This record gives sequence, C-alpha cells and structure tokens, in this order.
Amino acid sequence: MEKVTGYIDNFIFQNQENGYCVLTLATEDGEQTCVGILQGVFEGMHVEFLGSYTEHPSYGRQFKVESYEEKEPEDEFAIERYLGSGAVKGVGAALAARIVRRFGAETFRIIEEEPERLAEIRGISERKAQEIAAQVEEKKEMRQAMIFLQQYGISLALAVKVYQAYGAAVYTIIRENPYRLADDIQGVGFKIADEIAARAGICADSDFRIRSGILYALQQAGGEGHTYLPREELIVRVSELLGVDVNLIEKHFMDLAVSRRIVIKQLEEDIQVYASSYYNMEHNVAALLQQLNVCQNVLQFHLEERIAAIEKHANVVLDELQRKAVCEAAGNGLLIITGGPGTGKTTTINSVIRLYEMEGLDFMLAAPTGRAAKRMSETTGYEARTIHRMLELNGGVEGNAGFERNESNPLETDAVIIDEMSMVDITLMNALLKAIAPSTRLILVGDINQLPSVGPGSVLKDMIDSGAYPVVRLTKIFRQASQSDIIVNAHKINRGEPVKLDNQSQDFFFLKRYDADKIINVVLQLVIQKMPKYVDAHMYDIQVLTPMRKGLLGVDRLNTVLQQYLNPPSQSKAEKERGEMIFREGDKVMQIKNNYQIEWEIKNRYGIAVERGMGIFNGDMGVIRSIREITELMTVEFDEGRMVEYPFKLLEELELAYAVTIHKSQGSEYPAVVLPLLSGPKMLMNRNLLYTAVTRAKKCVTIVGDERTFADMAANISEQKRYSGLKDRIRELEESMKEGMQL
Repeated sequence: MEKVTGYIDNFIFQNQENGYCVLTLATEDGEQTCVGILQGVFEGMHVEFLGSYTEHPSYGRQFKVESYEEKEPEDEFAIERYLGSGAVKGVGAALAARIVRRFGAETFRIIEEEPERLAEIRGISERKAQEIAAQVEEKKEMRQAMIFLQQYGISLALAVKVYQAYGAAVYTIIRENPYRLADDIQGVGFKIADEIAARAGICADSDFRIRSGILYALQQAGGEGHTYLPREELIVRVSELLGVDVNLIEKHFMDLAVSRRIVIKQLEEDIQVYASSYYNMEHNVAALLQQLNVCQNVLQFHLEERIAAIEKHANVVLDELQRKAVCEAAGNGLLIITGGPGTGKTTTINSVIRLYEMEGLDFMLAAPTGRAAKRMSETTGYEARTIHRMLELNGGVEGNAGFERNESNPLETDAVIIDEMSMVDITLMNALLKAIAPSTRLILVGDINQLPSVGPGSVLKDMIDSGAYPVVRLTKIFRQASQSDIIVNAHKINRGEPVKLDNQSQDFFFLKRYDADKIINVVLQLVIQKMPKYVDAHMYDIQVLTPMRKGLLGVDRLNTVLQQYLNPPSQSKAEKERGEMIFREGDKVMQIKNNYQIEWEIKNRYGIAVERGMGIFNGDMGVIRSIREITELMTVEFDEGRMVEYPFKLLEELELAYAVTIHKSQGSEYPAVVLPLLSGPKMLMNRNLLYTAVTRAKKCVTIVGDERTFADMAANISEQKRYSGLKDRIRELEESMKEGMQL
C-alpha cells in the first residue's frame, strides 16, 4: 500500500450518487491524478490517500485510492485555502483571507472553541459565526465517523449511508447491535453486519446475532424459491450458519413472532416459519383470488353462436377442451388454462380474445418477461407488455418494486390475460392482483410441467393443486405440432416414454460424446458455424443451456470458453474485470436480479431518447455496447433497444450469458438450443429440467453428451422440494368461508 499527501486541487469527474471521483491532487512533487470512491472530500482539503498506482490504457498513470485520512492544514496558507475552497458554505476566498489574517494559526481552535469571536471580522454576524462553526464541526464529525467505520471494514460509500442514517448514534449501534444495519440500510446484508459484529467483539451466541441469523436464513430460502421453511429445517440452517447449538435458536422464534418479523403456522404435523412479508403476500393473494373467482350466467346457445363465428373468422376447428376453455372464459371471473407445447394454448388465447371483442370487452395482454411478451404480441396480433410495464413500474423505494397501478388505482380494463404463468412468483402475483378490480376477469395461461418461478413461491401449481378454481388442461397435440420432434419428444419426456436418439429428425439431434472437453469443442462448432446457418439466426441467438453453474460443463466454465471464441479480446474493445469474470464490449450478458429502480431509454437513429422507463429484471438479456473506465459506467442494450447505464458498483447484477442455466431460460424461446449433458447431482438432473430445456427451442434442439444421462434425467421424477404455502392459504380461506355460510 502506497501513500500520497497533498491538497485536492480540482475535480475532473464526480459521481454524486456513488461518490466515485477523478481528481487532481497538488503534492510536493507536482500534480497527481487520483481515482476512487471518495465521499465527503472537497476542493482545498488536505488529505493523505492510501492505495496503489495503476496505468490506465487511455488516461495514463493514476493513483487508485483505497482509503483516506484528512490532515489538518499545516500552515496559514493551507487553512486559508481550506476555508475558501467552498467546503464551508458562505465563506469565499476573500472572507477566508480576512479570517486567517485575524486569527492566523489559531483559526481552527477559535472556530471550534470560541466561534463567537468570528463576529469580530467585518462581514460576519454572530449568527453567521455560529453557522460557520456548526459546518466545520459537522464535517469533522462526519470525517471522524468515516474513520471509525472504516476500522470495521465498512467501505467509504457504505459508511456515508450509515452515517446519514444514524448520525452520532452510529458509535453506540456498531458497538452494541451492528445487526441493525442489515435491517435499516440498503446494501448491508447479514454477512456484512456479522463481520462488523465480529470486529466489534459481539459474542457468537448473542441474542441480536441469532435473531438476525434467523431472518437471514429465511431471506436466503426466499432466494432459493421458498416462501417458508419447516421449523426443524430452519433451526438446522441457522445452526450451521452461525455455528451455535440448535438449543439456543428456537426460543427466539416467539420474540420475532411477537415483533411481527416472522409468522409461525401449524398445519397438522408441519410447522411453517415465514418471513412476515411472504406470509402476508400469500394471504393477500388467496383473498384477492377469492374475490375474482365468481361465476356469471351465460346463455349456452349464445356461446355456441359465438364459438362458431370465432372458428369461421380464424378458419380453425376448436377441439373439445379448447371450446371448454372459451366457455369457461365467458362464464368465470377467474380461469387457468394449462398445457404443454403444441396443445393449442395460443389458438385458445386468440379465441378468448375474439370472444371478448364480440362482447365489447376491453382486455390487456401481459407476460412476465420481455421476450415472452414479444412472443405473445406476435402470436395474437395485439400489444402485449411485461407485467411490470402493465402495472406501470415507478421504481419503488430502496430496491423494492413500486407500481402506479394498485388497489387505489386499478387497471382500467374488463379482462387481463397473462401468459407464461409458471414464471410468476408470489411477489409479482401479489402486485398484479392488487391492480385488478374485483369485476375484472383474469385468465392465466401456462405450462404446469415447466420449472417453477425463479422467485419465491409456486403460484400456478399451488392454485391448480388447491382445487379452488376452474382449470382447463389442454392435452391434444395438434397435427402441425406433431410434425415437430421438439414437441413430440418434449411430451415423451414429460410422460417418461423413451425418445429415439437416431438423428433421423429435422429439428432434434443427439450427438454422443463422453468427455467434457470434446463436448465443449462440439458446442463451439455448433454455435459458431453450424446452427446460425441451419436456423438462419445470429450466433448470439443460439443459446447454450446447462443444468449446473459449476463443474466441467457448468455455466461459469462454458461462458469463459465461449467468450474467448465468440468475442475474443481486442485492442479496440474496452474491458472491465469483476471478480473472476471479465466483461468486454460486445459481450452477451444477462441481468441476474430484479432491479426496479434502474432507468432505461430507447433512442432513435439520431440518438434522441423517444421512450424512457424503469426496471431491468432477472433473466433479461442484452449486449455490452460500451465500457467507460473514467466515468465507471457500462452501457448495455437489452431487447427492444432499451439502453441502460450500469455504474460499476452494479456489475454484480450482470453475468455473461453465452451459456445460462436452464432455470434462467424460463419464459424465453430461442431459434436453437444447444444442451451439453454429462452426469450431475441427482436432485438437479430431473425430468422437469430436461423438459424445460427442450421446450425453449423453436427450430432446433441439439444435445451433446451422454445418452445415459439423458435417459436418467427423463426417468428421474424427483424434484427439488419447494416450500410454498399458497395452497394452504387458499384452502384456509375456503374453509373459513364454508364455516361462515354454515353460521
């Protein structure tokens, strides 16, 4: 670690949001360019920077600051420079000169101990004297707090947030209960709070730590797709997380329940422990679904006439189940339509739309992802939006989704049709239902055999399993679809029937390879040379899917190799390293978490923004268009030309996407899919996963790997257990309604 000392001369660049600065430091050896996260610094400030020298390809030698300490101005000139720099509001260069001429080297002592004496100077009233003293003291307190927080491993950027939240109370909080930071401050999770607590000497079995650990374990479970954990499993997880005896944990459940941080539900032998937010969402969703689930009287002969007109208009003949779906859509406030690929879901949706048009009803179409919404628009001929855009996302507060459309401002429509419902998690379902007026019809369409949502909950499955709502299951594979081996084999996989791997197909191929490196070589040939020509698509549209993140054929390794061949390094391409990953201009990337507050814009050919909005979501794919080191910004272009500027601190929300996990591919369709396949964990390598991977392809699926692994996956019906209580909440409400009617 090297150090440089001097005066901050001027700022070349300053990002007010994250504190990143590029500045000139006046030192004894001349001017020095310094960069780093430097909250609370200003022109004229005398500082000592700790860090290291780096060589920027465009801007030359720079000093990268890791930490800093303010040095007291050492002479009268330095004091004058400091006061006149703008650091103290209302004190310019001329006034600073008069103050220093009057008090000399004693200036700072006078300001701190005898501020009333400043009124001796022409131009300073007693009130202004007190204001100057208060500003100097405030800045001093903040800088002292920065130094205090840094000793606990808190970065400068985070330290500013902490100080702004707590002020002078920060010292007490850090020493007594640093776990408060995880609750109160965005960007401080349990792990950071736990590190701070360890440095502060907080005991491993402290009550604060155990309670925070319980909440963190439930939060982590939400990231795995669970809305609750069984009590015993939660205790084991917390014990392993904290390294404390299991007997110390359960006694804290009641305290957290009393303070409404968690909810405990007992169902027969099962004791469910929820983070309160997830329980409230499930309960609310169940209640709102109940409101929508009403029957309406529809004359049968009238319906028959309508269906006949729909068939004539579209030149189709609806099968029995499709006709049933149209009838149910006419007579119910809530309907679920489920079916696999090729079973006529799109035809059914179009028929329902036509029926609503005949009845003079307004309707809205939506899907969970941009790609799914675009596909819905193409197949229906009507505008479909993402659910977030339909609900008019406004960014919310501190990273939580906020929508303009809600219970007090519902959607102005008679019907809402949602496609790809299997992807909708409990959080999004709760927001959607809040925005739907009780008189509005809701049609939910999805494939129950696909993987559950990436986010917490199992909404579609729980709704169907509850038995509380009308459900139409489409099962017939239509003639046109039956000509596609992708669709035929997908259904065979789903039914556990053997699949022919003889490569006699036009759209389903299996290339037998048994060595990971040989498999990767074949994948490269397919993506770069063969598939783009075969399906008439850009090589970036050929998607490599894999079951795992780690391992010889995991996402991490595949992306490293694919990046090297599809977008190799070049002098003309800027790069940014993040951890073990290198981002390069031209890279294909994916957003890996919901960010409701990030802004995007669509520009016309002249570079003028024609549309703006908020929110980029888990699974959205884009291409890196520029990386600018000096401003610490990276521009990514997503679907529909949405341009987003990512500060470098947000790069953790992105990863390379030449290869993605099958889970992350949900709701997307690609011209061609390449699936490298060798053995892996049994719980992961199941039928559900294989089915989802195969159904992502529109024109061609090529599997490269071991046919035994393929057969094992098709035979493995075990699924990773997902703890979701929506079904229980729905049934509880059903029971309470029955009891109410009996009374």
